Amino acid sequence: MKHLPRKIGITSLTLLLVGISAVALAAQAPNLAGLKELVIKRGFTKEALSCIECHAKKIPGTVESWKTSNMSHAGVSCYDCHVVEKSSPMASQCEGLKGTKTYISPMVSSKTCSRCHPQEVEQFLKSGHAALASKAVMDITKIGGKLVKLQFDYEGAGFMDKTKFTWTKGTPEGATGYNRAPRASGCQMCHGTTVELGPDNKPINETWPGGVGTRYPDGSVGTCTVCHTRHKFSIADARKPEACGACHLGPDHPNIEIYFESKHGQQYLSHGDDWRFDSAPDTWEPGDYTAPTCATCHMSGIGELETTHSVNDRLKWDLMHKKSVIRSGERGDGEKGDKLMRKVCANCHGPTHTQVQRTTLDNSVELYNKYWAGAVKMKGELEKKGLLKKDAWRDGFQELMYYLWHHTGRRARQGAAMNAPDYAHWHGFFQVFQVYQDMEAIYNYRLKHNKIEELSTVMSTGPY
Repeated sequence: MKHLPRKIGITSLTLLLVGISAVALAAQAPNLAGLKELVIKRGFTKEALSCIECHAKKIPGTVESWKTSNMSHAGVSCYDCHVVEKSSPMASQCEGLKGTKTYISPMVSSKTCSRCHPQEVEQFLKSGHAALASKAVMDITKIGGKLVKLQFDYEGAGFMDKTKFTWTKGTPEGATGYNRAPRASGCQMCHGTTVELGPDNKPINETWPGGVGTRYPDGSVGTCTVCHTRHKFSIADARKPEACGACHLGPDHPNIEIYFESKHGQQYLSHGDDWRFDSAPDTWEPGDYTAPTCATCHMSGIGELETTHSVNDRLKWDLMHKKSVIRSGERGDGEKGDKLMRKVCANCHGPTHTQVQRTTLDNSVELYNKYWAGAVKMKGELEKKGLLKKDAWRDGFQELMYYLWHHTGRRARQGAAMNAPDYAHWHGFFQVFQVYQDMEAIYNYRLKHNKIEELSTVMSTGPY
């Protein structure tokens, strides 16, 4: 254990000893008026200083960010977060450490953060930002490899070579003969990936860095720096909507766009420069801001609610999947989540206003589910009659069904949830009914002629 990082260096060790001494003195003499001197020593260990000095020359931008952080002010250095035991599967040595007994890893997971932030990481690991975030991308045995095949065989142009799609080492990263660009530049940057290592224990095959649900070789899950951007680790940055907007955007879940359209977002865009974002956890309350950000509603302490790093806690509905259901199991407790979210709203709104918003969301979910049930029924009948192509991405009906759920249906539900009328309507239900009617037309044609149309009538990349 002697090579494990010292969590907070000399500064905190001294403070700890002083604290223990103070407790002992208090036990002997409750009145500490006679205590004349309190000595606090500041600084970093010799090993930590060596890292700082070397990095300041080679990657000065990183060190400059760290210098302005609360981490550096608390005595937490490169050494404390990056040093690992020699036995770690991620252990390697940079040029400056060759020949020493110190081993480091460029990868820092939530496991490292948990040494100082155990409660936050425990909450995070139960949330949709941890294993669930990477599940759709990584758990190929549970989803039949459909999404990863999309990334490699289709988006990666494997279909052009007409080669058989295969895995090696049992992981998507081990796929041979395919261009990994769609996956490495897109999906894994938000969802996460399974890190693959080379002979020197450093990441290979573009499997690092990855998103919030990244799975590391030591068995740990999660990347805290996705929100608390390294190496400044600013709580203020994580509270601003832009931190969430790095992943929650685009045609399939335009949450940042929805937020900016909402009255909450308009207040942020108009007055956010004057808001206070650096208050301590559980003290960041209305007054520091005049409208909530994403963090306010989903994570931050507000009113009687404490801060949580489980983004599922205050959610009622699952608005991401093909059919919306009240959350349960690993996705949270939707009935409890509804009550908690209402407590968030109560800090700024009366019960009548809140009830209208919640009822509108419930009605939107009910309407979308009606469309989805109709689509499922049509698909089932076509499948029984052999009127679906095996390749869903070459079948107009199945392509439209994907957009009904993954694009227009999500926008309708999430626009309603966060009060963005343009996304709920024009990008949402207006396009939902259009897509559904186009599916219905294809369905009727195939049943009438008992055949699949020769050329797909779906000629675009779907409704935006």
